Amino acid sequence: MLFAPDTEEALHFVVDLANTAAGASRSGADELTTLTELDALLVAYSGRKDRDQAELDAVRETRDLLREVWTLDRDDAVEAVNRMLREAHAVPYLTRHDGSDWHIHATGPDAPLAERIRVEAAMALIDVIRMDETGRLRVCDADDCAGLFIDLSRNGSKRFCSVRCGNRVNMTAFRARQKQ
Repeated sequence: MLFAPDTEEALHFVVDLANTAAGASRSGADELTTLTELDALLVAYSGRKDRDQAELDAVRETRDLLREVWTLDRDDAVEAVNRMLREAHAVPYLTRHDGSDWHIHATGPDAPLAERIRVEAAMALIDVIRMDETGRLRVCDADDCAGLFIDLSRNGSKRFCSVRCGNRVNMTAFRARQKQ
């Protein structure tokens, strides 16, 4: 395991959230336009959920911010992560809940959902930055995909967000070779 389990879990959530954007989703359309879609994404997310349009809009803004931070170089990512923590007045603390052992949070469960998502993502990104592993935060190499992924492979050579994208690119390359 490259990162701590809670860090990997938070990074996978960022990927899931980010890949609801148009061009990154399986359908190619924005898959975070309704409260029902937001609820489906947050099935295992605890804490305050207002379930209103303002919350959906704030989560969509957070999604766009996290997509941007994902692609920053290490030093610029530090600035963005520090800003997210500062704006949320984040104060780290240890907690246990929902059957989980001690783990860290930096916002209370009553904080707005989008703020908690930003802070939890920032806390996970701190580990990535400290370990100098920002190169493992990637955008899919497929020309027609904007999907994000975290490369947890041993040698860090993963290029595609999904097997589907990898197969599609490889098939296109194979057909091009066959024509020659």
